[in-house]
Amino acid sequence: MDPLALAVALFRGSTRSFPVRLWNGTVLPPAQPAGVAGTVVLARPEAAEAFVLPTERSLSESILDGALELEGDAVGLLLAAARWSGPEPRTMARAALAVAARRALARVGGGRGGPGPEAAEAHLSGRTHSEDRDRVAVQRHYDLSDDFYRLFLDRRLVYSCGLFAEEDDGLEEAQERKLELVCRKLGLARGERLLDVGCGWGALVEHAARVHGADVMGITLSANQLAEARRRLAAQGSSERSAVLALDYRRLPRGEVFDKIASVGMMEHVGRDRLPGYFRALHRLLRPGGLLVNHAIADVAARGPTFSWASRRGGGFIASQIFPDSDLVPLPIVLRAAERAGFEVRDVESLREHYDQTLVAWLGRLEARWAEAVRLIGSRRARAYRLYLASSAAAFRLGRLGIFQTLLARRTAAGQAEGVPRWRGEWYTAPAVRRRREAELEASAGAGGR
Repeated sequence: MDPLALAVALFRGSTRSFPVRLWNGTVLPPAQPAGVAGTVVLARPEAAEAFVLPTERSLSESILDGALELEGDAVGLLLAAARWSGPEPRTMARAALAVAARRALARVGGGRGGPGPEAAEAHLSGRTHSEDRDRVAVQRHYDLSDDFYRLFLDRRLVYSCGLFAEEDDGLEEAQERKLELVCRKLGLARGERLLDVGCGWGALVEHAARVHGADVMGITLSANQLAEARRRLAAQGSSERSAVLALDYRRLPRGEVFDKIASVGMMEHVGRDRLPGYFRALHRLLRPGGLLVNHAIADVAARGPTFSWASRRGGGFIASQIFPDSDLVPLPIVLRAAERAGFEVRDVESLREHYDQTLVAWLGRLEARWAEAVRLIGSRRARAYRLYLASSAAAFRLGRLGIFQTLLARRTAAGQAEGVPRWRGEWYTAPAVRRRREAELEASAGAGGR
């Protein structure tokens, strides 16, 4: 079966809702038009083979190689593809035989016989989630290029989901609101010690110190993030009372005690087998009565979408190409590990739709500065990041991924958890929060401060 006939046969059927354009200009219109503002483009004949018994690897490799392109609305195309029943079984069987024969001939002739491994794919050594391996995995992603991340993140470089009060909110406003929400959930007061585990480029450290007067310690394994976070603290004059350290959470001294702890977008790098130790370490570092906000993505489906994070060992496209060793642990496992470490679960909030909107905003900003992205990190890796953002947005929209903010308390001997409001409204009603904070500041000033 020649490539053109193969492509036409593969996309024949009644359930496809997206258009396909072949390398010779032939357009295969959708059988069931759904208004998708994009086109799947098979730019080269070998792209058709990726759809014969398709795997996440075969499809993602074709996209990274440029043989397969998502032209236009990448998220919409991925959503439409997820709902497509695929090629007809009879066509698949014939095509599989033809492709197997061609690849066998290619191997005899010394050809590659298919796409090879991605040059930028992570190949880590050592024990999974050991300290040395975790450091390499973190630096491989976050130390890629600050200039590249500035292309699509907000000005504070917040690399986690924003909080959109309205559909038309901007990314800057949404990220500012998310930073404030974390501080409100913690009931953060002036002079309190806050530990920010995996502090990124320092946005929460800066916000908590500047707005709430907290003494903040941020920790990160990324050299680039460390330098930027320290620069920000120095620029706002907070470096005397707050600091950012190059430190693994497992290496914090046992004598350190914090009033509040935030872990935002960091637990994905821990691994489920190490969750008990992770929560025990944070419980030990938190004073009795203190609070922890744990904000992390979770797998909420037995089967992930195409181009998934694919939680668990082996990973999927994103785990191998973007976030090495990432593990999106289902929420019940997270809560059970936290409770066994001694925490009380006080609140769980899903921000799934907010992450979808954040990712769409990031994707639009990246596409708007595509030439710069390619210049900074190369076309292949830039395609990988575009696919990562688009496929993640699709996964959140389809409900295959979730994002949860969990408020955990280390209770006092009397069973108390300090700073938890009677109702959630205090977190979202600015006047009430402002009055409470002003009262705390007045009381602190009257007592001479801390």
